[in-house]
Amino acid sequence: MKKFKTIFAILVTAILAISCSSDKEDKKSYATENPLAAYYTATGFSTVTNFINAGDYEFGLVFTPTVKGSIKAITLKLPATNPTVRVTIWDYTAKSVLRSESINIATADVEVKKEISELVLDKDKKYMITMNSNDWYKKNKADLSNVTYPIIAGNITFNEYRWVSGTAQIFPTNVSANYNAGDLSFDFQQTE
Repeated sequence: MKKFKTIFAILVTAILAISCSSDKEDKKSYATENPLAAYYTATGFSTVTNFINAGDYEFGLVFTPTVKGSIKAITLKLPATNPTVRVTIWDYTAKSVLRSESINIATADVEVKKEISELVLDKDKKYMITMNSNDWYKKNKADLSNVTYPIIAGNITFNEYRWVSGTAQIFPTNVSANYNAGDLSFDFQQTE
């Protein structure tokens, strides 16, 4: 009987340990994704022209997460150096600034990743990420034709490309469908 009680105690302990550890394992971990490469593949924007000191613009992409998640880093590559590129993440509907970051592009043609404090994004809500620069890569189709938005890139849907001239941090009002000036993007991680 003593042997039975010992085996029973071991089984109960094992079952409790397994049930406690499974509670911790229920929280799923998701991979971080950067949607820019998928965006360029889907659009066919493969022709690249470098613009350096070509006038100041606030420009970028409107996007909608298809899942709840967060931005953890901003990525940027330019054809020239610039120690203080302003990057803005906007609430599209309110046209308000959610986050503003300065990124140092110390070397031309080398992507920089800047880790930021987590910015939570709601599922199915429109946002926009823009930069203000006078240097950029213009990417378009060889025949200069328009793309049809929305463009799906993983858990991010790109709705349109917007721009406005000047150095002010103002919401871009112009829309273009035959090119994107970049390379500005972000690391997104689904949270639920």
